[in-house]
Amino acid sequence: MRTTQLNGNLIQLTRLRLVNAYLVREEDGFTLVDTTIPGAAADLITAAASAGGTIRRIALTHGHGDHVGSLDALRERLGSSVPVLMPELDARIHAGEQVVDGKPPGGWPKLKTTPDVRLAPGDRVGSLEVIATPGHTPGHVSFLDTRDRALIAGDVFVSVGEVTVSDHFYWRFPLAWMATWDKTKDLESAKTLRALEPDLLVVGHGPAVRQPATAMDRAIARGGG
Repeated sequence: MRTTQLNGNLIQLTRLRLVNAYLVREEDGFTLVDTTIPGAAADLITAAASAGGTIRRIALTHGHGDHVGSLDALRERLGSSVPVLMPELDARIHAGEQVVDGKPPGGWPKLKTTPDVRLAPGDRVGSLEVIATPGHTPGHVSFLDTRDRALIAGDVFVSVGEVTVSDHFYWRFPLAWMATWDKTKDLESAKTLRALEPDLLVVGHGPAVRQPATAMDRAIARGGG
């Protein structure tokens, strides 16, 4: 697992060069945002320890398998004292509820772990504000760090090669588009995130983008395809 310190509060953790999770530093330790694919639990715990802290909570942008893949193993290792927070609609999908017509695309692995908190727009997770960004999945959320305006955008954007919105096919990383549930809502969510004027954009797939306004504008302009 590759570890990249992005600023004083944010560490990017990358598996297989393409799948990211994030450690957000708080006064009591770290919030882990997403868990990547199965088999990452030990590395995620070690990364937090190497950065001088422990994982105090796990917050998920959405319920796809490349974001919740190591959740059950983390719960087994860390115990129930480390709460798991998942967006409301995606938590309901994992619970077997029919929340939209048909089955949303993408991988939805069977989870043993039941979220302790179902996230809603405007909730706070430590220093992170929960932003509703549906489209890639019905309940997808992003997280804005209110201290430094770093934006953890999940799979609304992808930054493999260049910044793109996951509402349309992009040959460098087509999987995000293939797994997107509602392309129109996804593009609207990209516009919502651009309006936040983030200073740093980080995503589920690809490197961090500093001062991302221009890159986000270009990505949105190419959207809708």
